[in-house]
Amino acid sequence: MKVRSSVLTLAMLFVGFTLCFASNPNLGTWKLNEAKSKITPGSAKNTKVVYEAVGDEMKGTVDGVDGEGKPIHSEWTGKFDGKDYPVTGDPTSDTRAIKQTDDHHLEITGKKGGKVTTTGHVVVSTDGKSRTLTLTGTDAKGKKFKNTYVYDKE
Repeated sequence: MKVRSSVLTLAMLFVGFTLCFASNPNLGTWKLNEAKSKITPGSAKNTKVVYEAVGDEMKGTVDGVDGEGKPIHSEWTGKFDGKDYPVTGDPTSDTRAIKQTDDHHLEITGKKGGKVTTTGHVVVSTDGKSRTLTLTGTDAKGKKFKNTYVYDKE
């Protein structure tokens, strides 16, 4: 009887986690809509962004091109709690903090060596079909930028 109760409890926890993350409109695969975006020439373009639930954390995978057109790939795993978590593959940051302010808004801060290099604000549309990231900061070469990236959900 104890085994049955334990299995049932674990199953209910799994369902609860799944429902919690499934309702988050930030999760999914997002493709850059360059026609609607405003990107400073020479800036990196994140052409595909994927957010997925991994246990009780989120994993962000970003693919795109740098300012010279060379492929880039970065990954981040953490919580949307505003705390710094390691990021790999991003020349402008070694940590990223993402804070979810409500269902449709995220605040992002990238740091390199403890110094803030990028800040951003994400808004997911009410229908969940598009996502806009306004990002300001300094690129790997020390050049300042302010970009607006618009993504469509795949």
